Amino acid sequence: MSVDIQTTTQQGVRIAVEGCGHGTLNAIYAATEKSAKERGWDGVDLLIIGGDFQAVRNAADLNAMSVPKKYRELGDFHEYYSSVRKAPYLTIFVAGNHEAASHLWELYYGGWVCPNIYYMGAANVLRLGPLRIAGMSGIWKGYNYRKAHHERLPFNDDDVKSFYHVREIDVRKLLQLQTQVDIGISHDWPRAIEKHGNTKHLWNMKPDFERESADGSLGNQAAEYVMDRLRPPYWFSAHLHCKYSAIKTYGLPKETTSEGGETTKLEDTAAAQPKEQQPVPAPANPDEIDLDMEDEPAPAPQQPAAPAAASNPDEIDLDDDEAAPTATSQPAPTSAAPAAVTEEEDPTEALRSLLPASFSNPNPQSSYNAQPHIGNSNSNKPKPGQPVPPTITNTTVRFLSLDKCLPGRKFLQLTEIEPINPSPEELQRPLRLSYDPEWLSITLAFHPLLRSAVGQHCPSDPNAPIPVDLGEAGYKPLIEEARKWVDENITGEKLLVPEDFVQTAPPIDLVNRPETGNMTDEMPVEYTNPHTAEFCRLLGVENYWDASEEEREGRRAQGPRPMAERAKSLAA
Repeated sequence: MSVDIQTTTQQGVRIAVEGCGHGTLNAIYAATEKSAKERGWDGVDLLIIGGDFQAVRNAADLNAMSVPKKYRELGDFHEYYSSVRKAPYLTIFVAGNHEAASHLWELYYGGWVCPNIYYMGAANVLRLGPLRIAGMSGIWKGYNYRKAHHERLPFNDDDVKSFYHVREIDVRKLLQLQTQVDIGISHDWPRAIEKHGNTKHLWNMKPDFERESADGSLGNQAAEYVMDRLRPPYWFSAHLHCKYSAIKTYGLPKETTSEGGETTKLEDTAAAQPKEQQPVPAPANPDEIDLDMEDEPAPAPQQPAAPAAASNPDEIDLDDDEAAPTATSQPAPTSAAPAAVTEEEDPTEALRSLLPASFSNPNPQSSYNAQPHIGNSNSNKPKPGQPVPPTITNTTVRFLSLDKCLPGRKFLQLTEIEPINPSPEELQRPLRLSYDPEWLSITLAFHPLLRSAVGQHCPSDPNAPIPVDLGEAGYKPLIEEARKWVDENITGEKLLVPEDFVQTAPPIDLVNRPETGNMTDEMPVEYTNPHTAEFCRLLGVENYWDASEEEREGRRAQGPRPMAERAKSLAA
């Protein structure tokens, strides 16, 4: 099939951003098409969906999605998964707290959930034309932050919920980035971002948010770390079902004197904070942010997400379906050292020895003797991700959160975004996703660490320790060595994300088996996703998300992890 290539010297990428998906792809694409036509565009280069995408392939997937039974619906994603429809625009999304966990488990590093729709994975950085896009999935639950990804099918009820809780090990990777990105995406808001917008307007929309903002419980603490490190010009979120904008600015570099008397410049580690209850100046429309982000019309979806009812069915209680632990919960302990590291060994060298032999350096140039960075109560401990390296230069982040796709809601925004560092290359449409070399290097360097924290080798015990944090200085030489290997072995077309979608779970067949409907007692089955397998082959590493059919059958026969273990973990 021939593809019409359009070349332009302009660097602007046409982006559509949507809030929470909630399984309403048909309506989202219809609204995007209408809004693009009103702008005189023939389409968009990319659609970003901010989570709660609900990539439900069949009725069994609903049993691994955190939604009360009475509200479970197939949505319309299964039409795209089974090729009844094809996504008209390249689409990417991060995971929220209402997802088909059984599907997304297969794609920890990211991958295609169907043709032309790409899940960003637990954490990722991708390129689209001249843009670098960083994404992180999940919502903040502090009691699970320092735990491994212990969830494996068959899930118990706790696993279904904890699956979507953001993990420190994934955030740790994002905080190793040394260069500028253009767009950041998270499902829930970075903590305290509301203080950089028109809070009076927000309290009027969502009165409960004022109390949560005051006590610091509004937003995602990890997303705040990542935003303050990466400082992308744009950050998009969803989750809170309203449209809200903010502009967060950071201080200019300040001089500091080292112990040796040498003067250097470091970025301020904290953003400039607005005065209490004094919101930053906002445009005439408090929902608007600058740079051509006008409201897009919100046409009625062709298939409403919820049936009409007198009790406002648009606001069913999905986000409160998880009670916080009633007992004091301590983060999972951090091991004194990774597996295979003894007390006498340098952890950096031990980790280096676990990296693939294909890029090992027989004559390492680094003389680093990094020590493990273990969390403590030291008040002088810097905020994670700080100080910001001088190669990250942007000082203004424009934040926008959008609603879910329902009639009359502000759920869609179209804008044209130019890269902060323009490329001399011409823009060729249609744009294709490509891997980011720096992120590939971080992923490769971290792979030995992840062995005990994800996939088949991860202990099922939620309290199993996570790998020790070596700190930025400890990871730097490992990432530099990995970058050399990436630059030598993954270049040119190898950097393009392969369009290799393959169905794993069988799609629902509503034509020949209409009795399956929305409900079944069947539990989802664990599969090895070919895209994940190919990604691991690209990096020359073990696929931790692969397992034999015998091992999987044994897990299914054994059943879910007993719920009683959670009570023990809360009392620990």
